[in-house]
Order: sequence, then C-alpha cells, then structure tokens
Amino acid sequence: MTAPVRFPRFFVTNPSPCPYLPGKNERKVFTELSGPHTEELNDALGRIGFRRSQNVAYRPSCVDCKACVSVRVLADEFRPSGTQRKLIRRNQDLVVEACEPWATEEQYQLLQNYLAKRHPGGGMAEMDEMDYSDMVEQSPVKSLVVEYREPTLDGSKGRLVGACLTDQQADGLSMIYSFFDAEHGERTGLGNYIIMDHILRAQAAELPYVYLGYWVDGASQMEYKVRFRPLERLGPDGWERFDPTALLRRQGQS
Repeated sequence: MTAPVRFPRFFVTNPSPCPYLPGKNERKVFTELSGPHTEELNDALGRIGFRRSQNVAYRPSCVDCKACVSVRVLADEFRPSGTQRKLIRRNQDLVVEACEPWATEEQYQLLQNYLAKRHPGGGMAEMDEMDYSDMVEQSPVKSLVVEYREPTLDGSKGRLVGACLTDQQADGLSMIYSFFDAEHGERTGLGNYIIMDHILRAQAAELPYVYLGYWVDGASQMEYKVRFRPLERLGPDGWERFDPTALLRRQGQS
C-alpha cells in the first residue's frame, strides 16, 4: 500500500446539532480524497466505516454517542422475503439505466419533491441546482447515477421516478444517496426497491457487499435499513453479523 493511502491527513468538525437524535450533537472526522491513489483510499476508508461526499470521506466521531453504525448487506447471501419479492414484481417493468454521473434538471426536480415530502427542513432542503450538480459530478472515484423510469409504449424515455448516486468500490456498491417519487399513487416502496435492485446488481457483478451508510439506533427514519438481511455492522472488532429480529420485534415491525 502506498504512502498516500496509508497516511491521509484527518480533520475534525466542530460539534453541531445532530439531525437524527434530538438533544445530541454530532461531530465528524474527515479527509480529502485526492491524488493518484484516490480510489484505493476510498475503498480502504469505506471498509472502516467512512462515507463519501464529493471529494471528502467522513465518519461520525461524536464524543458522547455511538448510535451511528455502519451497515452493509451481504449481497451474495441475500434472499428476498415474500414481501420483497412482491415489491420486485410490482416494479419489474421500470426501465433501469446506470448513467454517467451528470446532474440533470429532471433529477434535481425529483430530489426537491422528495426532500419536501420526506425531509422538510432537513440539512439538504436548501440545496440549489448548483449544489446538486456538485454532489453528483464532483466525484474523484468511479460513480454512476442509477435512474428508474416508468415504461412507455413507444420506447421513449419515461417519467423519472427514482435515482441513486452510487459508488462502485472494489468490494461492493456504496449507495451514496437515493431519492424517489414519495407521492406515487401506484408505486409504494420505491426506496426499498432501489436498495433491492442494488443488491441484485451487486450479485450480478459478483460484488460481496452493498453499503447502506449509517444505521442510527433510535432514529425511525433509519429503521428501513435493517430489513435487508443478512446484514453486517461495523463494531470495535470489525464487521460482524447483525440480526435485527429482536429490534424489529421490539418495535412491532417483525
């Protein structure tokens, strides 16, 4: 391993209000992704719980809280449940295309509608079109935008109903950010379908993992991540199997 990969310079942000747990503050450690070995560095950091945002890799480094836990799906062992199989069949007519990471106005409008419905007042709510372009296009690693469109009779491009900015790492797919039509009257569960599609893509590419980012114990908006099994979480001793059955039973979701 080369020196730029082994010895990146790390920095720490100032504490700020946590977007997931009321009354908590968040702090992040981060480093710049640059230089001739950027992809190797991003892969290595991804394996120890870092996430990418443009040309920065970061992970939580909170003083008094360890609620944020990195999770990844074991793609080659994933078998959809009965409910998930129904969701796949219901959306199998969607036209799915892996596109170069170029931002479009159509994607941005879909994102704005998604944020207004699912995350009003959140940290991304004030994102303008230039901010979105930076998020998608300023990637120093191999990235793509997976688009999900409704079919048309004449084969033309249908309406965009979902998209996901995704990094292809050496050991899997890292879902950076996904968004979708949260008010679609006939296609409920689009967010879950996008995750399952990525798992199937990883299987087809013989990639062992799909990285889902952070699961936050106690944050309801993160509960969906533990529905994709088998799942691993990153602990003090490395990646370990995570059986969320007891958690879901406690929350009345099993």
